[in-house]
Amino acid sequence: MADKGRALTYAEAGVDIDAGNRMVELIRPLVRATARPGADAEIGGFGGLFDLKRAGFSDPVLVASTDGVGTKVKIAIETNQHATIGIDLVAMSVNDLVVQGAEPLFFLDYFACGKLSPEVGAQVVKGETTTWRDLQWGLLNEMQFCHVRTLQPMTS
Repeated sequence: MADKGRALTYAEAGVDIDAGNRMVELIRPLVRATARPGADAEIGGFGGLFDLKRAGFSDPVLVASTDGVGTKVKIAIETNQHATIGIDLVAMSVNDLVVQGAEPLFFLDYFACGKLSPEVGAQVVKGETTTWRDLQWGLLNEMQFCHVRTLQPMTS
């Protein structure tokens, strides 16, 4: 715990900036492979842009959804098969859209962990991006957060 009046650094709070940068470098080519008209599939910033006109839409109605993989994280940790989380996350999110007649256009990702392992994180994103690339949809933004004192590390 920090002294009153003294702020913690990221490192003192348990956040490994170098690991975050390493994960970005590992997933950059995976994310870029999901580029499609309307989504440039670049990492950076805290939001993503999607150009509906460039994607061929003239008067669209957007349907938005969010989902999570819940207890599947525990299974992934126990089996050391982390790419399956990404595949399942895309599937759950897409299902929520297509049942409303919507065409999935892009994906916003939020990756949270107790201690970042760039290689494990890259496997999760690989599952997501492989699915999106195969379906020709774009990963619009990848956010990663390390919650050191609230989540457990993703290792078995």
